[in-house]
Amino acid sequence: MTPRTKRLQKLVKVQDQLRALHEMRHAMHLANAAAARRDAEELVAGFDAPGSLSALFPDVYHRRIADAFARADAELEKARDESSRLATATARANIVQRDYRDARQADERRSSERMLLDLIEQKSQSR
Repeated sequence: MTPRTKRLQKLVKVQDQLRALHEMRHAMHLANAAAARRDAEELVAGFDAPGSLSALFPDVYHRRIADAFARADAELEKARDESSRLATATARANIVQRDYRDARQADERRSSERMLLDLIEQKSQSR
């Protein structure tokens, strides 16, 4: 394997790790957004429940509901940003994988050509 092929092989691993990181972060942001949305919905459902303290502290309930919805929106925005990073990382990984595959094929081609030349040389020397 040539040094270029070895470098590309290492780069493929790094790009795959980067892509996995972005996938994980994207999923984490989506999960956080869903959790915040659930929290907000539970607070809204509990607001009118009998025995709720919402009548005593309506401002607190409204603020917590608004904060939960804001948190959900912020997490969705982070997920959108991360999805663009994921798309970029995927494109880079695909490019590096293609370059690595081409370099490996070129190495194999050179190796087989070298073997053929060696065989031809050996036959011509044995005559």
